[in-house]
Amino acid sequence: MPAKRIRRRRVPAALLAPALIGLAFLILPLAGLLARAPWTELPARLAEPEMLAALRLSLFTATAATVLSLLFGVPIAWLLARGEFPGRSVLRALVTVPLVLPPVVGGVALLLVFGRSGIIGAWLYERFDLTIPFSTAAVVLAMTFVSMPFLVVSVEGALRGADIRFEEAAATLGAGRWTVFTRVTLPMVAPGVLAGAVLCWARALGEFGATITFAGNFPGRTQTMPLAVYLALQSDPEAAIVLSLILLAVSVIVLASLRERWTAAP
Repeated sequence: MPAKRIRRRRVPAALLAPALIGLAFLILPLAGLLARAPWTELPARLAEPEMLAALRLSLFTATAATVLSLLFGVPIAWLLARGEFPGRSVLRALVTVPLVLPPVVGGVALLLVFGRSGIIGAWLYERFDLTIPFSTAAVVLAMTFVSMPFLVVSVEGALRGADIRFEEAAATLGAGRWTVFTRVTLPMVAPGVLAGAVLCWARALGEFGATITFAGNFPGRTQTMPLAVYLALQSDPEAAIVLSLILLAVSVIVLASLRERWTAAP
């Protein structure tokens, strides 16, 4: 009963005014994007070769980055959640640095490692004549660098919240570590893995700074949708609006799907 009385109270004017201003600040730009969209020309715009190429490349590279993030991020999350070793907190901080690091700085760091004169890039170029920067592979690596921490954080949280007694029971019954992990642990944390993968994919799809720094902006090879938006804004604003609408739709779908898994709000 007290909770119901609290809910019926009026919002104080001191909170209502800044709340409304903040909502307007967040919603009006999105409303402006929808209002200025060339809806009648939308199908024709989406069928343009440049847009289709950017869309296909973005979908492919974001998916590839998500696969790499799953392959390496899930073991990292398990190590951080279940491992006991000195420096674990430092390792966690290093893994999550890309969450707050400016993406352009991430692109520069990737160049220093995978460029022709980089730590690994020099060896790849000398031994295999392989150059990674300014290629589609560079787009995937840039996306993986900035998006994998989202998956690691999500999966680590799911692992910490999982009931370890089920794993102990399976081990007591004779199951090996790999069997326990694949048959017990992964099914328990599957919602967290799925949510992390979706968030990782969406972050990769919207990546700009690290991509343009490490992979460049070459149509058909490294020009993803965010880069196409940046280029189109200078010469064809309507094309930039159409591409922005696609990214906005993806963001809304992702947030709606994560809301169902992470909150219990009606």
